[in-house]
Amino acid sequence: MNSTQKAKGAHPVKAGWIGQIADAVFTNLTRICAILVLLIILAMMVSLFIGAWPAFKKFGLSFLVSSEWNPVTEDFGAFVAIYGTLVTSVIAMLIGVPVSFGIAIFITELCPVWLKRPVSTAIELLAAIPSIIYGMWGLFVFAPFFADHIEPWISDNLGQIPLIGELFSGPPLGIGLLTAGIILGIMVIPFMASVFRDLFEVVPPVLKESAYGIGATTWEVIKKIVLPYTKIGVVGGTMLGLGRALGETMAVTFVIGNADRLETSLLMPGNTISSSLANQFTEAVGEMYTSSLIALGLILFFITFVVLSIAKFFLVRLTMREGTRT
Repeated sequence: MNSTQKAKGAHPVKAGWIGQIADAVFTNLTRICAILVLLIILAMMVSLFIGAWPAFKKFGLSFLVSSEWNPVTEDFGAFVAIYGTLVTSVIAMLIGVPVSFGIAIFITELCPVWLKRPVSTAIELLAAIPSIIYGMWGLFVFAPFFADHIEPWISDNLGQIPLIGELFSGPPLGIGLLTAGIILGIMVIPFMASVFRDLFEVVPPVLKESAYGIGATTWEVIKKIVLPYTKIGVVGGTMLGLGRALGETMAVTFVIGNADRLETSLLMPGNTISSSLANQFTEAVGEMYTSSLIALGLILFFITFVVLSIAKFFLVRLTMREGTRT
């Protein structure tokens, strides 16, 4: 065997060792990155808990249900901020999910070819606009229009309905929980619409063409083909949009009114956890004031964690159900 043959024979062995080393390095790097994420989350939880401990030690669980927020007497409660966070997020989802779903269906199933790219580009541009721009637009444009033309009608008509009338009564201020929820809904629409559009576009065309071939209507194709194929991703995209709505800060701060009092009417000013932190953290004086604000951050962290955990649970259940059916 000459030297050339020996070299040829040794080359695959050398390449094999190099490949094994590269695989080991890559595996360990990805493992380190995953562990690093878990350590960062754990460090955030520990630091928030340490900072919030004085508030929880003084107020106990009553901190979660108390509506008092008085820095002068150092009497703090998180219920107003929790209530505002949940209410505005629910309003945002009630607006954002159906509109985002409709936009995605239009782009993927009904939109003419010449209009598809401009509409898709516009949605992506809206998703890239900073949240503070939405807040400024909401305060200077939407809130005055809402107070002059929409809120009076809401108060006069919906405010007189038994049981739910209390939710829509009050003076037309323009700013409040409902306004903040609408602005949040407008903000999450581009994000969720882009996710839904990408999901609907991965549906195999042969499935839809087969359905159309046997006489199915567009709605039947969407209901029987598109949604069953993408429902796991749709749930995940919805929960991601909800997570963004829960944690939004500046846009809500501009239009919610930032009032630390509990109001049943959606037209009245309120507060959220994020807006409370943005408005008050820089001027917090004293250990208890600062600790109470950090406790609000810990509560928001916990709410977001619970929401995403529930979403993951439903995704796992849907995946298991699909596997069972298969």
